[in-house]
Amino acid sequence: MKSLRIVLIALVVILISIQFITSPLNKSDYLPDSDFSKIYSVPGDVQMILKTSCFDCHSNNTRYPWYSKIQPFGWLLASHIRDGKEDLNFNEFGNYSARRKKSKLKSIGNVLKDGTMPLKSYLLLHPDARLSKLEENKINAWLEILKDSLNRNE
Repeated sequence: MKSLRIVLIALVVILISIQFITSPLNKSDYLPDSDFSKIYSVPGDVQMILKTSCFDCHSNNTRYPWYSKIQPFGWLLASHIRDGKEDLNFNEFGNYSARRKKSKLKSIGNVLKDGTMPLKSYLLLHPDARLSKLEENKINAWLEILKDSLNRNE
């Protein structure tokens, strides 16, 4: 019984201690010139859909939920954001090569079509990010116009 108490106390001390080890926040006060919306004409409804469903992990500005301040959840969230931005960062889109831009636009359509984005784990805590068929269709229609435009500009 005494050893169980020591283990529980040690666990509480560890849990309290790790609260002081935080990850840097993914927050930016400005919109860089390389931002997706500064390069392309993004319809307002599409911009809102992307902001609600994609930007938390795929931009330089994350809306942090309350649980992000609790470790290890904050670390997990930081890892998801890091991975998401590595794969696609809407704020850095203008810095991509023409080939990478086309690839990313195609990938956006594909992940919407196969339902792998937004992540199911993200949707559990952010139900407002769930895309309706109408929203998916709006994004895909706009992506097609954008891809056609890029193809014409080659």
